[in-house]
Amino acid sequence: MTAASPGRALNLILSPTPPPARASGIGLAVLRILAGLLWLAQVWWKLPPDFGENRRTGLWFWTHLAVDHPVFSPYSWLVEHLVLPNFTPFGWMVLVVETLLPVLLLTGTAVRLAALIGIGQSLAIGLSVAEAPNEWPWAYAMMIGIHLVLLLAPSAQYAAVDAVRASRVTGNAVPVARRLLGGWGVVLAVIGVVAGVKSLGDEFLAPRGRGAGYPPLELFLGDYNMLAALVLLVVAALMLAASVMRVRALALTAAIVAAVAALSIYTQLGRTEIWLGGNPSTAAVFVCAAVIAVGARPLRVSS
Repeated sequence: MTAASPGRALNLILSPTPPPARASGIGLAVLRILAGLLWLAQVWWKLPPDFGENRRTGLWFWTHLAVDHPVFSPYSWLVEHLVLPNFTPFGWMVLVVETLLPVLLLTGTAVRLAALIGIGQSLAIGLSVAEAPNEWPWAYAMMIGIHLVLLLAPSAQYAAVDAVRASRVTGNAVPVARRLLGGWGVVLAVIGVVAGVKSLGDEFLAPRGRGAGYPPLELFLGDYNMLAALVLLVVAALMLAASVMRVRALALTAAIVAAVAALSIYTQLGRTEIWLGGNPSTAAVFVCAAVIAVGARPLRVSS
């Protein structure tokens, strides 16, 4: 048996037949989540109200590369004569789109719509910066390819709100919803603990919190001060309790708390010190929590 196992593994790898459906679904879910983390790590520096225009940095700088280092002349003309003269509305559009992408991909909600948006955004970014110094044009071709796979392949069978929606047809939605809600509760709790530990010794309402993630791999999950870490832990506890007890009110409360936290960040961005010490990536994590808490259905209503 032991000697045959490596042979079976090799046959599975070299076989022309597709892998088991479960393995394919898990692999596609991992690809979707990685794409979501990619967008989450890139939204933090899209900062209103001017998005870097006054200091010629940030989004304004990267958008201007389409004019300084053209990839496709008609696109460069559009950027120069349409986008840059109306840069503030364009910046808000980018912030909305690049927040929507990680939220939909990480939560597995309307994944095909997210894939279409991702293809368009990847194409737009590639046409802007692919010929800039130190850029690698194939990176943007691969981004388009990843989202094309997510569009055409079943990437929302696992760890996804779409999976909860699909399971309603078979009447198996409750366990799927509970696993999704509980899994996200654990993930948010880990982020909250890491953020809390990193915030030890800082002001409770430090306007610029500590980053959670792993910077060497550009895995960035947002900035959090101690208050934000505690709010995230409250949301995680409510989601875990809702998963275990199957009480819909707990999940709804988690969604409300997370949504208020995200809204507080968005209303303060670029205008004042942020109470939660966060940025657009932090807000997107709270939006993800709200989407999961609402989308992980059905749960038994408490009597």
